[in-house]
Amino acid sequence: MARRFIGHQHFKGRGALSNLAGRFDSKTLEPVDDGWYQDEVPDSVNETVLPDRARSVITSNDSPDVGFDLSINPYRGCSHACVYCFARPSHSYLGLSPGLDFETKLFYKDNAVSLLEAELAKPRYVCKPIALGINTDGYQPLEKRLEITRGILSVLARCRHPVTVITKSALILRDIDLLAELARDRLVSVMVSVTSLTNDIKRTLEPRTASPQARLRVIQQLAAAGVPVGVMVAPVIPAITDHEMEDILAASREAGASCASYVLLRLPHEVKILFREWLTEHYPDRAKHVMSLINQTRGGKDYDSQFGVRMRGTGPYAELLRTRFELASRKLGFKDSSDRHDLATDLFRPPTPATPQLSLGF
Repeated sequence: MARRFIGHQHFKGRGALSNLAGRFDSKTLEPVDDGWYQDEVPDSVNETVLPDRARSVITSNDSPDVGFDLSINPYRGCSHACVYCFARPSHSYLGLSPGLDFETKLFYKDNAVSLLEAELAKPRYVCKPIALGINTDGYQPLEKRLEITRGILSVLARCRHPVTVITKSALILRDIDLLAELARDRLVSVMVSVTSLTNDIKRTLEPRTASPQARLRVIQQLAAAGVPVGVMVAPVIPAITDHEMEDILAASREAGASCASYVLLRLPHEVKILFREWLTEHYPDRAKHVMSLINQTRGGKDYDSQFGVRMRGTGPYAELLRTRFELASRKLGFKDSSDRHDLATDLFRPPTPATPQLSLGF
């Protein structure tokens, strides 16, 4: 799929301002004004959706600082268009741009349900909580019509398999029946990501996500249904959203969140370029200050991928954020966020094959 847009342009409903080359691209294209011919700038970027025929659907993870061993990502790319998304660089592996391509060239695992059933049925499968929709949101707009995430949840509910979910979409309420069923046996926990309570920030930072008020309603309705739900203040962006930390925690607690966590802004690979473009466009008056604070938390760099520090950063500013979060969490009565992973695994029952053959019952 050829990239059609070259240069920088703000499109309504899109987070990235460019379609920068991926780090594996051998050739790059740049606009040059030679005074003779000008390409017409498009008004919008079309969205393409294609199937992704995966060979497996459960991904193993051994990173010591993410809190899960197994995950499922029903989609590649995400039309939520969050400019800061740490998953953007994964589009480079497909020969696509982490910029606008990530938001508009979307892939779905159409065989995810059958693959999941086959993997859960393996004799040597060991039941551990599965994190659903970690790389990209499993409840992004595409899920409304494809229902792949719901299909996966249905299998997990039928097999009594524990699952954790992180989302910033109100679409999760569609599946409250399955989530409530899982919650009754301590098989599910949900974290709702809240970046800002300000609609103006949300519109440019994460254009196609649910509004802050809608996310608080999600917390409220999940809690009312008996689904363990917490808030993920993420990402915390210095001099842009950091001042809202306590307000987000307080509003989420009032809505019914029982645990909380936070993540400092991460800028791996191409994301740092996209974020700098976004800063220059939307916050030119403080762009240098924002990047200075980020660099102070990353050892003088835009990003430090070292396990144990990549989520929270280091240095005085990072320590101040950590102290503020801990004080606010204690004051509001939040539980330790690690408790959300304490789910039951002893109820798991592998899926049975669709066959008239009866079990011997041994």
